[in-house]
Amino acid sequence: MSSMERKHQKNTLFFLNPDTRRKTSAEIVTEARRSLRTLHTQRPFTPRDNHRYLFGETSSRTHDGRPPSTFSLYARNFETPDSRPGSGTRLSPLEHKPLLAVAQDVDPDPVSPKPLPKPPSDPLEPKTGVAGARARLLRVGSLTTLPPVARPEVMECVSSDSSLEQRKLSVKERGRTVPYTEPTKDKKRYKDRGGHSKHAPCKINSESGPGRPDVVDSFIKPDEGTGPLARTELGTGFHLGNGGRPTSQEDESTVWNVKIVPLLKDLESVAAGESVNVVDLLCDACDRLHGALAEQGMLGRRCSRRSVLLRTLFRLIDLDSAQLNLHLAKLTLALSVSGNNLLNICKLIFKISRSESNDILFQNNSIIDSLLNVLRLEDVFLSGEAVLYCVGTLKFLSGNIALLRLLLAKDFVAVATVLLQKLHPLAQPDQSQFTIAGHILMQLTATLRNLADLSESRPLFVSHGTLTELCQVLRCYQGDQDVCTNVARVFSKLSSYTDCCLALAQIPGCCSLFIEMLSKHQRKQDLVLRLLFTLGNLTSQSDETRELLFAARGCMSILLGLYRLYGRRREPREPREPPAPHTPPVREPSDPSDPDPLPMGLQETEDVLVKLVRVVANMSIHPTVGPALAANTQLVDYLLDTLEFRSIQESEELLVNVAATINNLSFYQEDGSVVRERGLTVAKLVLKLLLSSSTDAILEATRVFGNLSQSSEVRQFILCNKVHRFVVTLLDSKSPEVCFSACGVLTNLALDPSSRTTLTQEGTHTKLADCLRDFGPVDWQLAGLVCRTLWNITEDSGTKTKTEPPCMLDHQEKEALQEVLTLYLDKEEALQWTAGDAMSDFHRACWEMEFLPVAQRLRSRIKSQVD
Repeated sequence: MSSMERKHQKNTLFFLNPDTRRKTSAEIVTEARRSLRTLHTQRPFTPRDNHRYLFGETSSRTHDGRPPSTFSLYARNFETPDSRPGSGTRLSPLEHKPLLAVAQDVDPDPVSPKPLPKPPSDPLEPKTGVAGARARLLRVGSLTTLPPVARPEVMECVSSDSSLEQRKLSVKERGRTVPYTEPTKDKKRYKDRGGHSKHAPCKINSESGPGRPDVVDSFIKPDEGTGPLARTELGTGFHLGNGGRPTSQEDESTVWNVKIVPLLKDLESVAAGESVNVVDLLCDACDRLHGALAEQGMLGRRCSRRSVLLRTLFRLIDLDSAQLNLHLAKLTLALSVSGNNLLNICKLIFKISRSESNDILFQNNSIIDSLLNVLRLEDVFLSGEAVLYCVGTLKFLSGNIALLRLLLAKDFVAVATVLLQKLHPLAQPDQSQFTIAGHILMQLTATLRNLADLSESRPLFVSHGTLTELCQVLRCYQGDQDVCTNVARVFSKLSSYTDCCLALAQIPGCCSLFIEMLSKHQRKQDLVLRLLFTLGNLTSQSDETRELLFAARGCMSILLGLYRLYGRRREPREPREPPAPHTPPVREPSDPSDPDPLPMGLQETEDVLVKLVRVVANMSIHPTVGPALAANTQLVDYLLDTLEFRSIQESEELLVNVAATINNLSFYQEDGSVVRERGLTVAKLVLKLLLSSSTDAILEATRVFGNLSQSSEVRQFILCNKVHRFVVTLLDSKSPEVCFSACGVLTNLALDPSSRTTLTQEGTHTKLADCLRDFGPVDWQLAGLVCRTLWNITEDSGTKTKTEPPCMLDHQEKEALQEVLTLYLDKEEALQWTAGDAMSDFHRACWEMEFLPVAQRLRSRIKSQVD
């Protein structure tokens, strides 16, 4: 540096104005601390639904066509293959002799192979009322007691090796006969014969599907010279037992008679008894039955006598015990029911979960595992309503913190993510399942919303890619306000944490999606509020997100439209101090043609404005976006309208955020900046914040004056309205941030020689020396700014007058200040002060690059004055 440059630097005043020369790292840090800051605000409150309804009272869905939350369920609602009415009355056999004896399935699997054709109806049989009569016969009657369990020899299947006498005995004990036909060896052989063979199978089992082992059909072999024989109700040949091991019919019958039949008899005897604790006994019997079936590999669709089990379990439902019904539901789901039975079981569990008093039953029962299996395995296209009630149950249970943690422990986030992926193909409005998929998503996203409250769940939302799937839900269901609101609630909770916020920001098109949602649901206050809060969190983390949001299509026009819509209410103007002679007339609202007011209170609209202003403030930190926002006339007009027409007593948070946004915008002093052009108007409106009783408002107003005071017009306004006295008083604050902002204003005021005299008469130099002594050892940035302010105040302009002393520090004050500066300039002493500080490297950089040069020059000046 040349001697001329060093001389110029020595005599140059310090001022807070970004210049064109290359800044040091310390200067950049100082400017960022002084002007550009991200804003923080409270997360929107999530209301708790005290009533457990499937859709809730605030749902936007119409009541027509949506599944009900209340209903009655009885045993007769479940389907079984019993062809006899519930009264036990037997029907005489039909005269028609079908070629194929097709056994009706208890619960036909929708994905099973195509069934064989049914036999033709008897031409002599009456046509009227047949369907209704058969439908009634297929229902299980509501019985007060269990039906007698069939004797083992009756329930035993007729083996292919049975003798004629054994088959006749079986028929005799059954009490009825059917014509005997000789079956073929397998289905293919029968098909090859064109269906005209005299051999017909005893039973065709079509219960097979994904994840369920196929059951191999069995047939009754013919015996020469036999007469009519009875076909047993449950005859099958082979099935896949434990580990898929084929088991003979005799082995299964033995297991059934020895292991299962006694347990069924226990159920019968307990239900028929009059014990006080009958429910507990039945629950215990169900658990023992469940354990026995699992031990023998007879769960799922592997048990050939599954229909007997289901019929027995269904009839117990009429006892109307929530505890017992959960045990029944768990065992029924373990038997892999489908169709209407699956739906009714899910509705039964849903009905139980509606009462909070039953939550303890779910804690003591593994039924939640069964529900999660339904979500994993069931096809939402075929079993959509059952899945709906299943997820609705989990939503209710997630309101209990103990059950919520249980859901998390069972990896519900992963299950929910897979279910979201399964629902995406149904997202097209022309799909027949679009509506039911939306209903399911409403329950699922509400459950995830509750789960997002747990800190342990947040890494799972990131690792399982749940955030990405939820963004896809927003894209596909933009018109569903309930689903979108739940997803927005999930995002507002998770984006408050850095890891989730960064993961959400990395999703392609995230910002554009949120802007699109804001445009579509402008009047949906709770949705708009949470989307804006999420955007505020995203823009507080990275410059890339700020730029992407600003570049999103229609971003500023949509945000300004929301500002106009929710800023419709205005408070009466408050009286202000008499303006200076050159004060322009009172401003009018920027756009008198306001939209229709929203049907909500002042607090609801202000909550939206607080979040909206925060988004703008955070975006303005970007070096490219900031100048563009500062030059946006409509934006600045809306901000100034808010300052003028809102009361600090009722709208403190909003006015503080507006002042912080104006402070960020005022940092950019480029040509075209509306804030720079209207600096005097802004100063007059910010003055009421400086004179308020709110500490936050005072701090933000002081920061705004720190930038605006670079203008000589604003400096003159500060002196004329005695604002400098209030700023000097702020130096007594115990807050380093307040002192820092006050020093910024005083540094710029001391640029004018006349202002220096006024400041020294107010004792500014003494208060600055106290700040240096109090905060210097712990805040080198503040210490450096204090030295700059003292340098400007003690500057000799070269035109001394009687009213302009160069420095009003007395001899004792000068020596004390010199002693403090000497102590701070001791490198070893400074390093010792910061040795145990986590930011010691940062403090050393500030000490070396920012504090050291100005402190040395100030000490030289004070020393020369003392000498």
